[in-house]
Parts: sequence; C-alpha cells; structure tokens
Amino acid sequence: MMERTIMHVDMNAFFASVEQQANPHLQGKPVMVCGDPTKRTTVATASYEARPFGVKAGMSLYEAQKRCPQGIFIQGNPDKYVYTSIKIVSIFTRFTPLVEVFSIDEAFLDLTGTERLFGSPIRIAQTIKQKIRRQFGLTCSIGVGPNKLIAKLASGMEKPDGLVVIKKEDVPQVLEELPVSELTGIGKKTEEALGRLGIKTCGQLGRFPEDILVRLFGVFGRNLHFMGLGIDNSPVLPYFYQEKTKSMGHTLTLQEDTKDIAVIKRHLLQLSEQVGRRLRAEKYQGRTVALTLRYSNFYTFTKRRTIERHIDDGYEIYRVALSILETVNLSGYAVRLVGVSVSNLIKNIRQLSLLEEVQKREKLLGALDQINDRYGEFKIMRATLLQRTNQAGVVSPSWRARNSTVP
Repeated sequence: MMERTIMHVDMNAFFASVEQQANPHLQGKPVMVCGDPTKRTTVATASYEARPFGVKAGMSLYEAQKRCPQGIFIQGNPDKYVYTSIKIVSIFTRFTPLVEVFSIDEAFLDLTGTERLFGSPIRIAQTIKQKIRRQFGLTCSIGVGPNKLIAKLASGMEKPDGLVVIKKEDVPQVLEELPVSELTGIGKKTEEALGRLGIKTCGQLGRFPEDILVRLFGVFGRNLHFMGLGIDNSPVLPYFYQEKTKSMGHTLTLQEDTKDIAVIKRHLLQLSEQVGRRLRAEKYQGRTVALTLRYSNFYTFTKRRTIERHIDDGYEIYRVALSILETVNLSGYAVRLVGVSVSNLIKNIRQLSLLEEVQKREKLLGALDQINDRYGEFKIMRATLLQRTNQAGVVSPSWRARNSTVP
C-alpha cells in the first residue's frame, strides 16, 4: 500500500489579512475583525500585529480594546472572505481533487501519488504559497505529514508563513515531548483529565494502556491512544462530499446583559424562527431542541428536550425551548448569550397530516419562506420580532464550501 502524503494549508490571520490587502492603510497595523464595533461583539480574527498584545479570536471587544487601545476594529465582510476562500480552494484543486475544506481558512490535500505530475510535496507547497501570495497578497502556513493529524500539527509549528514537513519515521521523536494540548481534538477538559492520569506529553499518551483510556473515555479513549502514537487513518473528504448534518442552530450575543424574561423570550423566538427556516430550506426536521445560555460571568450551559415527533416550525421549536427556559433559575447572573439548536434530524421525510389546521399551517410556512427568500430575511414576521436584533456579522470559521460554490 502506497504511503500517504497529506498537506494541511492554514491561511494566516485570514479575515484580518484580507482586510489589510483590501485597504493598504491597514497593513502593518493591529487589525481586529469583529461584528458591528458599535455594539457588543467578539473578535473573529486578530492580525499578527495585534497578537503581541494578547488579543485573540473569541475575546470580547471590550477586553480587546483594553489590551490594544490603538487597535483598528473592522466589521467583518463575510462575502469577501467566502469569495477569497473559494478562489484559494480552486488553486488547491489544480494539484489534487482530494481537497477537504476543513474551515473557511483551512484545507487538507491528499497528495498521494502526485509527485510524478507536480514534483515533491515541498515543491507543491512552495508553488501554492507563491500562487496565493501573487493572486491575493496573503500568506499561509503549510504542514506535510503521513496523515491529517500530523499535517495539521506541522502547519502550526512555524507560523506565520511556515512550511514544515514531518516524515513518518520522525513522528515518534516529534511527539515524544510534545504537550497533548498541541494535538487537534484534545481540548482543555480532555487535557486536564489526562493530566490527572499523569499524561502530559504525546509520548506518555501513546504508551499509556489503551484499555484504561477506553474505560475512562469510552470510544474516544481508543482515538486518544492512536493520537498519542501519531496514527490517523481518517480520509481526506473532498469538498464535494457532504457529511450528514447532525444538528442546526443559531446563537446570539445580546447587546446588553439582561435579566428581563420578555427580552430573553423575544430573542429565543427570533433564533427559533431562524433555525426553523434553515431546517425547512434543507428539508430537515428534528425531535430534540437544545437551549444554550451564557451568563454575564461567562458560565455557559445547555439543556435539551426530546419530543415525540419531528418538527421544522420555528414557533413549535420556540415552545419547546421556552418549556426548557421555564426550568432555569434566572434570579442570579444576567444573561449574555442565547442559543437554540435542533438535533435528532431526519431529511426528506415528511409525515402526512390529515388535520386541516396542520395542512394550512404548512402551506402558510411555505408561503412565508417564498416571500422571505425573495425579499430578504424577516420581511414578514411575528409582531413580537419587530424589535429583533439584526445579526449581520462575521462568517463562522466552521464554514465549508459546498460543491456548487467551488469552481
């Protein structure tokens, strides 16, 4: 079996770099891309000039301004970033059809067997860097390895504008003293749990008894064992491959922390209607509704409720979410963020109802969707939502190109 060659390309400070290229006056300055800077929002990306001040993605605008008062805050332009991402992906597909768009600024390329056509992985990486720099003025960090886990690790070793190759025979040496937190898939809680077992490095993780990891972490324990050994057999899923959707949801950071139950309910209804519209647009229905709340002290929790039938009506989603909200004690901290999601999904399966009231409601929802599709979101809405929050913001980093958008 031919040894795999996997490349991971990570665009450096993507949103901020795109803005700096679009406006030369921003080059060399600390730039932070966020939502509407006049309202409460968070940083989506900070340029490398802003990072020495401790500014990073996910930080509140208030905290970022405090750390970097001379920073320039720019409201994100999702269309600009998506357009640039699609064009960059089209460069990757010149070298291999096996391109997995991991997020809007990251991609995996399976280069196995391409050396005869394009030369060594290093040569391909250098060519990709040159093309991206020439066409867009942007830099990227590239990692090459025997699998996705190692390639992604390599791409983060020499940022920005790095190029690192880790050969299969060098993997044990690279991982021996590497902190487990450096591996994709090991978050803070997993790191802490491993630490309680005396596991600090990948080398220790690889040598730790697999059966104990499985007993403590379930199926994920086996994955952890292989990660510690640098083994990852997951395939590069091309951009035209679409994973089965597991859930759909929306979250909203409120402009002001609030304990006002009426305000929270209004936002809850808005989010539920948005989720319902997404479900109907992609022909999904779901049975499990989840409510997420984040308090002013940043404590975040999620509660779920599963009902007997599958739904895609925003108001029905709202009623379930509201029933969850009624079990929450809101007498403590004020609420900062509200989220609603639906899971336990089925697709293209609609139960036929003989009830005239249900049939009328489905026709009404269809008509509303057609009008809002044509004239814009919430052109027709419930009166309660006249005071809704506009959610123009930055595209989610988890965005992936669809097969219809990549040339």
